[in-house]
Amino acid sequence: MSVAAIDIGTNSVLLLIAERRGGELVALVDRATITRLGQGVDAARALAPEAVARTLACLARYGEELRSLGVERVDAVGTSAMRDAAGGEEFIARARELIGVAPRVISGPEEAELTYAGALTGLDLPAEGPRVVFDVGGGSTEIIVGGIGGAVERAVSLDVGSVRLTERHIRADPPAAEELEAVRADARAALATVPSVRFSSAPTLVGVAGTVTTLAALVRGVAPYDGARVHGARLSGAEIVATTSRLAALTLAERRQLPALDPARADVIVAGSVLIEEILAWASRLAGAPVDLVTSDRGVRWGLAERLCAA
Repeated sequence: MSVAAIDIGTNSVLLLIAERRGGELVALVDRATITRLGQGVDAARALAPEAVARTLACLARYGEELRSLGVERVDAVGTSAMRDAAGGEEFIARARELIGVAPRVISGPEEAELTYAGALTGLDLPAEGPRVVFDVGGGSTEIIVGGIGGAVERAVSLDVGSVRLTERHIRADPPAAEELEAVRADARAALATVPSVRFSSAPTLVGVAGTVTTLAALVRGVAPYDGARVHGARLSGAEIVATTSRLAALTLAERRQLPALDPARADVIVAGSVLIEEILAWASRLAGAPVDLVTSDRGVRWGLAERLCAA
């Protein structure tokens, strides 16, 4: 039986078509398309018509693929942009016509559970110790603390992401020092709201989504992008700081020329990278020692596909 999971995010729309083979979920199709549905949502709290048009065009292509492959079960979810924007009923109705199901707007806690379940699949992690998974999206960031058995112990959704922080603070090209500091201050303020966590041992920190995987591709020189080479890559705090500094020093046009960076992500990668820096610093303070980042090329769509296979 084949299943399809669609994750309609603030910055990109992800499609996973998978089937169970010998107890393991195997991807048949795994696509990501940047449509920027969350364009202007932070300020207007409404979906922009041009953003809706881009996203529906993507869903039309995905719908054709679902039908051509005869996928048996489909589920689609919307996250931060759809939670924050008013008047999304027309978008949902049109999306249903294109992909066969109406996208569900999921809560932050449900997004966190799906992220945690999906992110850890296919990773070779220590057999013991706490795990912290974070998902930097375009409009929000989820931080999930869990244990070995897969149970989520604590999850929070923060109102910061790569698109939202860029729209709030960055105007200059390349970004000005004071703009980067504003992004950093906003990220720190959001992380300060996370309830205090005490770890009995150093946690394994796993990062999910496009900003994280792009950073990993840049650090490791993975071009063109290859999810299999990025999934499981380990990055140090020093590597992330150095890469963020390099990106921040480039103009938008120069960033778009980087072979490991999707040009459509070039305008928001700097703010997203600063946010990841701050998450690493936050986790290291809690652990009492520097923490590395394990990259996951999986997330909500994989957690959703696991649910569909189990249903």
